[in-house]
Amino acid sequence: MRGLALLCPGQGSQHPAMLDLALASPAGADAVRRAGTALGEVDLVALARGDGAFANAAAQPLVCAATAATWAALRDLLPAPRLAAGYSVGELAAYGCAGALGVEDLVALAARRAAAMDAASGEPGGLAGIRGLPVGTVALLAAEAGAELAIVNGPDHVVAGGPVAALEVVEARAKAAGAFVHRLPIAVAAHTAALGGAVAPFAAALAASPLADPAIPVLAGISGEPVRTRGDAIATLSRQVAKRIEWARCLAVAREMGCEVFLELGPGSALTRMAAEALPGVAARSVEDFRTAAGVARWVERAVRGG
Repeated sequence: MRGLALLCPGQGSQHPAMLDLALASPAGADAVRRAGTALGEVDLVALARGDGAFANAAAQPLVCAATAATWAALRDLLPAPRLAAGYSVGELAAYGCAGALGVEDLVALAARRAAAMDAASGEPGGLAGIRGLPVGTVALLAAEAGAELAIVNGPDHVVAGGPVAALEVVEARAKAAGAFVHRLPIAVAAHTAALGGAVAPFAAALAASPLADPAIPVLAGISGEPVRTRGDAIATLSRQVAKRIEWARCLAVAREMGCEVFLELGPGSALTRMAAEALPGVAARSVEDFRTAAGVARWVERAVRGG
């Protein structure tokens, strides 16, 4: 059987129906309820359908809750995954899927992460996706403008982070060089040195939490290395709020570890597209391609058997 990797998305793809598949399952609905209770009796369904779903303080716990609840709806229907990997805040959600955190502690930590990042942010910042230029070229453009590379998705697909004014310069120069550019709906310069002040507070929150050793490896976003212990999880999760994410490396490591089937737990399908592009021959789908958990399970069962 081919290995299954779980992909946990970051913020940016929230939408009104992002909890629907989870809510159709008793286990998933219970996870949504417990997550909302842990956040102070927040109605997560209303939050997902409202105008505040993209604010950093709401988005991070909401995305983690959706990912954990979707996994709760699917877990007993699927073969055991070989590993989990998460994009930005999705890396925290991956520890929930790997059995290292219950949903209540997961969303509480996501809220602490968002608060630490917001507190560390000085001038208004953000992230911009840039595609069509070599990584080195964008790195130079970013450095000249006072920004940084925040995420490397592929050889010509990156995310730059920094102050809004710097991003505007990077975007203009990248467009002039022929790149496709889009501003992400995220209002902090995540994964750059500007968020350095968030590292220690989030590390302290992780250390005080009941985070356990994951039952399956979780790939560290900053290196692609498999994390198997609580101590390494605390170190890598806290450092990544202010350090570049090497997502292309994570995908390559997943394949090296025998994963040929990639299931993105949603919301969105950006990680599915990146996996399919970076790893020719793998089977990659998002739960959002399906109407029911049973449909997801049928596809995974065929895919791991090579069908």
